[in-house]
Amino acid sequence: QVQLVESGGGSVQAGGSLRLSCAASGYRYAAYWMSWFRQNPGKEREEVASIDANGRTTYANSVKGRFTISRDNAKMTLYLQMNSLKPEDTAMYYCAAVHPVIRGSGSWTYSGQGTQVTVSS
Repeated sequence: QVQLVESGGGSVQAGGSLRLSCAASGYRYAAYWMSWFRQNPGKEREEVASIDANGRTTYANSVKGRFTISRDNAKMTLYLQMNSLKPEDTAMYYCAAVHPVIRGSGSWTYSGQGTQVTVSS
């Protein structure tokens, strides 16, 4: 049974930091890109950051220089360090596993339930 469980969301003031974590189980973790997506009601889902099993990373322009994605393959855990947070970073953040075949499509193979991040000005 595939499970992705996010934690670490919360409320913070602009300029603050949060660290999201995602514990994965039930599939071949190292075979997938791991990504963080975010979405607000009525808006399109955005892939914020992604990382492959070798540590190669990509970031959305909106978070470059502020967010850092990392993964621990042995612990099957994904992280997102978010610094210098802005009100526009407010969203539900989802951890997702993305099969290489659909990489870049904006879709995911598996995802968690999400964790809310709220940044106040």
